[in-house]
Amino acid sequence: MRATAQPLPGQTAKGIAFLVSGVAVFSIQDLILKLLSGAYPLHQAMVLRSLTAIPFLLLLVHWEGGLRSLFTPGTRAMIWRGGVMFAAYTCYYLALAALPMATTVALYFSAPLFITILSVFFLAERVGPRRWVALMAGFAGVLIMVRPGGDLFDWAALLPVLSGLTYAISMISARRLGSTETASALAFWGNAVFLLGALLLSAIFGSGAWEGDAHPSLAFLLRGWVTPSGFDLMLMMACGIIAAAGLTLLTQAYRVAEASAVTPFEYTGLIWSVIYGWVFWQDWPNGTDWIGIAIIVGAGLYILWREARSRV
Repeated sequence: MRATAQPLPGQTAKGIAFLVSGVAVFSIQDLILKLLSGAYPLHQAMVLRSLTAIPFLLLLVHWEGGLRSLFTPGTRAMIWRGGVMFAAYTCYYLALAALPMATTVALYFSAPLFITILSVFFLAERVGPRRWVALMAGFAGVLIMVRPGGDLFDWAALLPVLSGLTYAISMISARRLGSTETASALAFWGNAVFLLGALLLSAIFGSGAWEGDAHPSLAFLLRGWVTPSGFDLMLMMACGIIAAAGLTLLTQAYRVAEASAVTPFEYTGLIWSVIYGWVFWQDWPNGTDWIGIAIIVGAGLYILWREARSRV
């Protein structure tokens, strides 16, 4: 057993507080985008969100390593990772337009399952039989919630699962880049690629030529730009501030405490999604959904626990 550095007294609690706060902040962004999804296109909200985030992210870059941290041998890899993150969050936000928040968030939490699988092939990490069993259980939970072939099946339920997969790919990339690149540089280039991607979608769909009576997720993608009210404009811009604030809190969480201690608290996002879904849309997971949620969360927490033990 190798010795590991122990966090200072109180640092673990501080890290958990940072992470729980960061997750709560990002949950507000989910709420805003779902509220806007019925009247505005995703690409419009994301252009305004990304533009607003730039000055805040530049402050983080300055604080963490300066502008030189943006231009390193790993810059191309960071930009590539940004493209993967763009795909992940686009799928996630499109799912929010059609599904209850709790369902979207729970299916998105398939990401730790995908991360474990990908780490075997790309990071040469060893996964024991217990974690493989947990993986199979987790994906069984996904199937319970997605209900493929059932009368209640909605293809939008595949979007948060795809988001979890692409997010997992980005996290595998981050593990390789994390030892050489700063978190703020990763976030800056991710936001830059997100802005470019949103501008590209706006150029294609912004005129409204593709708009029509469509599934809520497709409508959120294909709708043309709309002149927002002052309040809605502030909501879109607030997403940029939320993104920067959430990143700061999450980064601090992993700086002051061990990852194994704080990562499980990312699942608190599910609590917020249930609360917001009930308060704003009277959505409440049914019995089958709760079973699927419990299995996915349980499998994810078990995998995190086993990974933490394997590093001791």
